[in-house]
Amino acid sequence: MSHIFYIMGKSASGKDHIYSAILENETLQGKVEPLIIYTTRPMREGEQDGREYFFADAEKLEKLRREGRIIEERVYHTVFGPWHYFTADEGQIDLKKHSYLGIGTLESYRKMVEYFGESVMVPLYIEVDDGLRLERALKRERKQEVPKYREMCRRFLADCEDFSEEKIAGEGIRRRFENNGEIRDCIQACIDYMESVDFGSV
Repeated sequence: MSHIFYIMGKSASGKDHIYSAILENETLQGKVEPLIIYTTRPMREGEQDGREYFFADAEKLEKLRREGRIIEERVYHTVFGPWHYFTADEGQIDLKKHSYLGIGTLESYRKMVEYFGESVMVPLYIEVDDGLRLERALKRERKQEVPKYREMCRRFLADCEDFSEEKIAGEGIRRRFENNGEIRDCIQACIDYMESVDFGSV
């Protein structure tokens, strides 16, 4: 059995960039596959279905619920209505053949641990100074065709609660990977840590 490496961090901490860079790393090719989750939020400019997320509607979500295929699910009550993010097992996760790399929240990490077990889940918590994180979030939102500044602010404030020090400690996460400088340094630190894990030992 293999591992599921799980990237977590507040919004605009660089999770998507780090996720992509790790998957593209030559030394990890053939060892780690992407763990694609689902979302009901609208697709952003530059995204593709099945790459960043599987984009689903409410009907698809309800069907997976009825079939008992939802591993973890969370909903964000945004200014545009509820956005659901969830991990579903439709047979695409095969830990006998692959390790995986995913992105999620502390809450989703807990559900993944309950489903797969602590020995399978390996957290990669990304830490960024809040001031720098806000600057990055604003820069990213300005690039959107229709910037959603209210939603950006809501998410920024919500993260302070969702990723409190008490909750991080409560999930047993001790190691953190700082992304306050050059992101390549953070990426390399994550890769070095992942390489130190014996992929076939679980």
